[in-house]
Amino acid sequence: MRTIGKWLGRILLSLALAAAAIGVWKRHDIMRLMAVNSLFDADRIVTNFSHMDRAFLTAALPRGPLATSALPYGPASQLPGGAGQWIKDRSITSLLAMKDGQIRYEEYFLGTAPEDRRISWSLAKSYLSALLGILMAEGQIASLDDPVTKYAPTLKAGAYDGASIRNVLNMASGVVFNEDYLDGNSDINRMGRVIALGTTLDEFTASFTRTFAPPGETWEYVSIDTHVIGMVIRGATGRSVTELMAEKIIAPLGQEHDGYYLTDGAGVAFVLGGLNLTTRDYARFAQMILQNGQFGERQVVPADWVETSTAASAPTQPGQAGFGYQWWIPLKARPGEFMGRGIYGQYLYIDQSTGVIIVVTAADRKFRDPGVDDGNVQMFRRIADSL
Repeated sequence: MRTIGKWLGRILLSLALAAAAIGVWKRHDIMRLMAVNSLFDADRIVTNFSHMDRAFLTAALPRGPLATSALPYGPASQLPGGAGQWIKDRSITSLLAMKDGQIRYEEYFLGTAPEDRRISWSLAKSYLSALLGILMAEGQIASLDDPVTKYAPTLKAGAYDGASIRNVLNMASGVVFNEDYLDGNSDINRMGRVIALGTTLDEFTASFTRTFAPPGETWEYVSIDTHVIGMVIRGATGRSVTELMAEKIIAPLGQEHDGYYLTDGAGVAFVLGGLNLTTRDYARFAQMILQNGQFGERQVVPADWVETSTAASAPTQPGQAGFGYQWWIPLKARPGEFMGRGIYGQYLYIDQSTGVIIVVTAADRKFRDPGVDDGNVQMFRRIADSL
């Protein structure tokens, strides 16, 4: 019995040591998975959205060699009536409004600060669209009607076989993808776990095989379409999106701070929502787009791409907001009114008719409640008219 006891003790000790070794080896993966599971908790969401690099793999977006570009202050403006309650209700963390290139209102809330690099969520999609427009003008991608498999051959024989670049830009790929953030087993949440566990988004994307409609026929917001755009860019250029974004968009804007992307385990940027920048640096991008791609003396994004990409070209249904090439066009839009939009209340609102851009970062856990997005657009219009 004593011998058996010693033998069992050694086995248990070995198992304990093995478990400890695995725990150390997988510690970062476990921590990232725990971070995903608590990312949107009420008591953590504001801090998490300012410090995504504490929990996830990242790739730097250096600001480049240029001097910081000026964002001059104009006459201070008062927000319209009801804005204070709106800020509180929507858990807004920063609000910056510019008119004619001058800051007219800038404030930070819920303990955030100007230096916080806030997660973009789907605002990153609009950045990627701008990058694609530059590459198109350079001739690195031949046509929007090229099949995505021309540049991303690993997608052959899957759900994206037959879809064009234009289709994925318009979110009209017809690929079956569950975008329900409130369903823990949805595809979008499974994608979050892919990032947390350091596996690869390319393999995840290639695993989809089902479609609900032919490409180009039906609009449905499918975030994985944006990852396909990133695959096309990487395949066409042989370079990473991180490197291209830093060179062709971040550096020419003369940002105040370096940014970063969240990445998967292969170092591939989470292009559909993983951009992290300060509010002022988001404003520089929005101002450049408002000015038809020009910033200072530089034409950063081709003017014709800005015009085309921000027009409602996707096959949305009547009564739905319009969608272009990764930009939203509100219902009953004014001329030149469009926006980037991200979950939990992130916005880049642009109104070329009034010369106004509005940047909002938020931690709005009620962002999916009925009427919230329409109410936000109405407030943006009121702010634009009040400046």
